[in-house]
Formats: sequence, structure tokens, C-alpha cells
Amino acid sequence: MSTALVHDGAAVLGRHLRRVRNAPALTVMTQTMPIVMLLFFGYVFGSALALPGDEYRARLVPGLLVATAAGGLMTGMFQAAQDAHRGVTDRFRTMPVSRAAVPLGQALADLVTCAVGTVPLVLVGLAMGWRIEGTAVEAAVAFGLLLLFRFAATWVGILLGLASKSEEAAGQLASVTFVLPLLSNAYIPTENLPGWLRTLAEWNPISAVTTAARYLFGNAPVPADGAWPVTHPVTAALLWSLALIAVAAPLAVRRHSRG
Repeated sequence: MSTALVHDGAAVLGRHLRRVRNAPALTVMTQTMPIVMLLFFGYVFGSALALPGDEYRARLVPGLLVATAAGGLMTGMFQAAQDAHRGVTDRFRTMPVSRAAVPLGQALADLVTCAVGTVPLVLVGLAMGWRIEGTAVEAAVAFGLLLLFRFAATWVGILLGLASKSEEAAGQLASVTFVLPLLSNAYIPTENLPGWLRTLAEWNPISAVTTAARYLFGNAPVPADGAWPVTHPVTAALLWSLALIAVAAPLAVRRHSRG
């Protein structure tokens, strides 16, 4: 990694962190929404499922942590589209700045914001009865996978934001991404879904990361049957994240460089 990339990436990282600080309303909304969903799904929606309340909440918290990580797709898209269509990206292109540093700085800033924002969600989950039953090492691996998946999702969002035709188009596409966790095992079990829908849900990267988090936190065993990603969740979660980064990051850097 070149010195210019590190120096310029750190500068862009600082810019985006200041951007988050200067937009407290957006920060509060993105941080409180997962908590509101946890309370709603845990106490209202959860009562309609066959699983006992405490057992469902133990499965729900890891699912919401993964859904929050997947939210990097939305935030990455919003911020990249704003910069691209308000002239900020063009100004960066005229400066002697490493081309990779600009999207990298945004992705790292989003990662820091997500890591800080995860703490309140974990604390509320603990207050609701969720517990980390696995070892400290397993829990650390689980949080590491969550952050890696957030990093991957943000790169995909940056690529889509740079490719968007307008801020409005990016906003419309970002709103559609809210459906992705619903088409996974983050909120409900997939065992009783119709065959084709179950296959679709279990090959959703969110399902692999969710199953891995539940297993590593000690909240649920690895399923005995199902699609390969949910029967080998830790490996699948790692492969999904690395594959998304390997594809999206170079394309995002190229898109940023060429305009």
C-alpha cells in the first residue's frame, strides 16, 4: 500500500467522519432504527411465531446485527451519489489525490460509524435477554465477520452510487435494498418457506452471515440441512464478503477515476 494512498485515504476518512458529525439527524435515524426494529420484532412480531419469545430474541439479535451490516449498501450508495452529483467527486478528480483513496476513505469511515453504532444495539439486545453463549474468541470472530460484511456491502453501495444517474435514482434503488434482509433468515426461519423461495433466501449472503453469527455467538447450531451457505456458514460468510470486495472495490475505484 503506497504512502499516498494511506495519507489521502486518512484525509478522506476524516472528511466523512466530520460529515457524519455534522448530520446528527441522519446519524440518530440510522442508529435508532435497528433498535426500534429489535423492540418491534422481539415483542410484537415475535409473539406470533412458534418460537418462545426469549428463544426468538436470541436468534433475532444476530439477525438484526447482520441486517445493520448490510445497511452499508444503502449508506454507501447515498453518500457516493451525493458526492458524484453535487460536484464533489469531480473536484477530487482535479486534485493530486490517489484515486483509490476517495472511495476507500468513505468505506472506512462507514465502517467506523457502524462499529460505534453497533454498541447501543448490542446493549439493548442484552437488556432484552440476549446472551453471547460462545467463547470470547468465537464472539470476536462473529463481530469481525459483521464488520467485514459491512465493509463489503459499503463497497457495493459506493459502486452503485457512482453509477447512478441521479441522487433520486440512488435513493429509489437504496430503498429497495431494505427488502434484502426480509428475503433471508435474519428475521424468520427459512425451513417452512416454499422450495424455490427457501433456496433464494439461503443463497442470500445475509443468510450465511446471520447463520455464522448465531453459531459463533452460541445462539443456534449450524443447520443440518439446507443450501451450502447455511450448512457451512462461517466459510460462506467469509467467501461472500471477500468476493463482494474483490469485485466491487476495483470497479468502484475505476468508476471514480473515469467518471
